[in-house]
Amino acid sequence: MNRIDRISAILIHLQSRRVVKAGDIAERFHISLRTVYRDIKTLEQAGIPIIGEAGVGYSIMDGYRLPPVMFTREEATAFLTAEKFVEKLTDASTMANHKSAMYKIKAILRTAEKDLLEDIDGNIEVFRNLNQLNTTNNDYIQVILNSIVEKQVMGIDYFAHHSQENTKREIECVGIFYQDSYWHLIAYCRLRKDYRDFRIDRIKKLWGTGKYFDSQHPTLKQYIAKTAEEKHLETVIIRVGKVVYPNLSSQKYYSGFVSEKEVDGLMEMTFLTTSIEGFARWFMMFGDHATILQPETLRARVREITQNLIKNTPI
Repeated sequence: MNRIDRISAILIHLQSRRVVKAGDIAERFHISLRTVYRDIKTLEQAGIPIIGEAGVGYSIMDGYRLPPVMFTREEATAFLTAEKFVEKLTDASTMANHKSAMYKIKAILRTAEKDLLEDIDGNIEVFRNLNQLNTTNNDYIQVILNSIVEKQVMGIDYFAHHSQENTKREIECVGIFYQDSYWHLIAYCRLRKDYRDFRIDRIKKLWGTGKYFDSQHPTLKQYIAKTAEEKHLETVIIRVGKVVYPNLSSQKYYSGFVSEKEVDGLMEMTFLTTSIEGFARWFMMFGDHATILQPETLRARVREITQNLIKNTPI
């Protein structure tokens, strides 16, 4: 990305959030903090009203807005692809809101991009997992998100799979995430006086209680990190060549995949695993095109397996 494109992208990034930290900009665009400061200075000199506060971050003065943004063909196609996922993997309310937003986005697309979306619409499809076909009501996502914003205590009628019984609870919602073909809700359960993971498709009924809470809960990311630590999950970071990377698209989720980014032409992938042994044996499937960055215990186990393989395979 050249400097002009990067500065334009930074301006859009600043408008997307109330406050943006310099470190977040540096991480997103893979630049140093010094470069961030220089780019921000360039925007200020161009007349952009940026407010910077030490230790807090940057924000743009209220009332300032960019003129309508022109999207590239690739960005327009990405919107359409996202729409397909929303239609199949979220609830009716979220789907309706996303469709409304898509109409607004399409309204500012150039004619060529509008024609492109119409032409390619029939060439993109997302299918539900077979396990999802018989799931119960999953139309609660927007209600849950609103309760998080409003800090409203919710009531749920929930089917607990481990005990095979229905229970009624009052909960304080923390966040939702999608894993293994299901949406999950992390919430503080007033009945159990602890945080719980609720499968949203097992919520038989959900309603607002009219009560509100002021307790400070951890963010979803903080909760997941804390849970991982309590479960003794180990962080694994590997770099994989692009030749073999496409073959891992579905398998990686079964090995605790967390995130990935491109580094020096390779895909750097981060996992949280409960079993170094299991991960080592999965890694052996593509290890000739990959490098282990951490932990050392994984490197040692892969070396040991390789040595045993050589020993047990006579020439």
